Amino acid sequence: MQANNTQIWGHPRGLALLFFTEMWERFSYYGMRAIFTLYMIQALAMKKNEASEIYGSYTGLVYLTPLIGGYVADRYWGNRRSITFGGALMAVGQLFMFFSASSYQNTATAIPLMWAGLCTLMVGNGFFKPNISSMIGQMYVDGDKRKDAAYTIFYMGINLGAFIAPLVCGALGDTGNPADFKWGFLAAAIGMVLGTVLFHTQKDKYVIDPNGKPIGAEPNQKVSADSGASGGGLSGSQLGLGGGLLVAGFLAFWKGIGFDAIGALIYASTIAMMVMIITDKSLSKVERDRIIVLYVSAFFVVFFWAAFEQAGASLTFFAEEQTNRTIFGTTIPASFFQSVNAVAVVLLAPVIAAVWSVLGKRKAEPNSLVKQALGLVTLAIGYVVIAIGVKGLGLDAKVSMFWLIGLYVIHTIGELCLSPIGLSLVSKLSPIRFVSLLFGVWFLANSVANKAAGQLSGLYPPAGAEYKLALDNGIDERTYTGLLEGSISATPEQVTVAAEKNIPLKYPTFLGSPVRDLYQFFMIFVGMAGIAGLILFGLSFPLRKMMHGAD
Repeated sequence: MQANNTQIWGHPRGLALLFFTEMWERFSYYGMRAIFTLYMIQALAMKKNEASEIYGSYTGLVYLTPLIGGYVADRYWGNRRSITFGGALMAVGQLFMFFSASSYQNTATAIPLMWAGLCTLMVGNGFFKPNISSMIGQMYVDGDKRKDAAYTIFYMGINLGAFIAPLVCGALGDTGNPADFKWGFLAAAIGMVLGTVLFHTQKDKYVIDPNGKPIGAEPNQKVSADSGASGGGLSGSQLGLGGGLLVAGFLAFWKGIGFDAIGALIYASTIAMMVMIITDKSLSKVERDRIIVLYVSAFFVVFFWAAFEQAGASLTFFAEEQTNRTIFGTTIPASFFQSVNAVAVVLLAPVIAAVWSVLGKRKAEPNSLVKQALGLVTLAIGYVVIAIGVKGLGLDAKVSMFWLIGLYVIHTIGELCLSPIGLSLVSKLSPIRFVSLLFGVWFLANSVANKAAGQLSGLYPPAGAEYKLALDNGIDERTYTGLLEGSISATPEQVTVAAEKNIPLKYPTFLGSPVRDLYQFFMIFVGMAGIAGLILFGLSFPLRKMMHGAD
């Protein structure tokens, strides 16, 4: 087939194909995510902390499985086959969610179907996500200054899908009628089918390197060997080391620290994989230095996403219960607010890219790690804003939606300083023979962060819904406040009612202190992201030397 080297947006046409493929995949993911916690609480009658735990486990494992998909692509399948296989699996997973929601009244059927859908989505994502990201950089020659811009454009595709998804899936599923959740999941399934078919039918024509050769048709380790690079496969001793670390780490996190089994698996897998790659004997000093920089960057990115990913859990609870969502007599579904971030990305990405361009021309552009530090600090500022908005808020009070919208816009600026820059950094610093696997390692930061996000969301204090349940079941405001504070002991009747109606009778605790209100809850993220950003900023200057000019 003749190569198609024509340009669009000043870039190879293959970028546009990957843009729209990823757009539909993100439509599927974010459409399902927009209604997932609401489905568990409203249709399956789960508690908030239970729904948060499942949400965190799912989104954490979604970013763990790219290790498997990256390894298979690098060593056996290549990127193309992995993407098609992963896309097909995710479409099936969304259909399982549709069947689960269709049977929501029979939880004995609905919950197993939900878990079947989540497991299928996790595995499919593992084959899809690291491989589509890794192909972008291969469309450009080394040193091409358009690479950062290419990842920013690609990131706009991600967020175009993320913008449309909550509006479509939320409008269909988040109607107040639990029977309608199935239509939101079905729309997510259709989006995944569209993305997979688009890629499969057009990849041979457009996904090519500057010389017109197909990208991703062969395993990356074979491509690297053909170009003269040595090594590239994890040896038996490395796999043995990794397996030992995985088992030891799992037991330490599970039995020693007390994490749940999924959390222990995610954290132990992260450590094991990072050690396996860095001990590869084929790595040169420069390659090893660059991988260490990636590891440090990924560590701090955990703090960003753990706070940012509250959007699908605690911030959705906040939108549902304590945000005034009525405008011009119409109540906006809580799921719609998850589109604010995405549309802000599409609008602000060109602005942020222009800022970097102007600074670059003046030789004042910060390096990638400084940009990521700025992203963390900006995220903390977003939580400062929402903390001001909720300070002194009563259990049953509501705030203007513009506090929540303001938080999402500020978070978007932070995201644009961190996420596309991180994707580009992985592309720049990874040896070609490990590129998909190192993208998998990068997504491990998201895996750890999403699991942590679910755990942190479980600290969401009793608010509007719990307060209303307490009143409806004969517990007045003064008594309920006393129960939460511990100044009043619950009667046996109150304990029974609380267990039946999912009414919490005490505040959650963080580092030994009770989280009594939303102000305290949001300030946790201010401290976490702000301190991480300042530390990364301080480390960025010595780490830049270890990048050996690839910044």
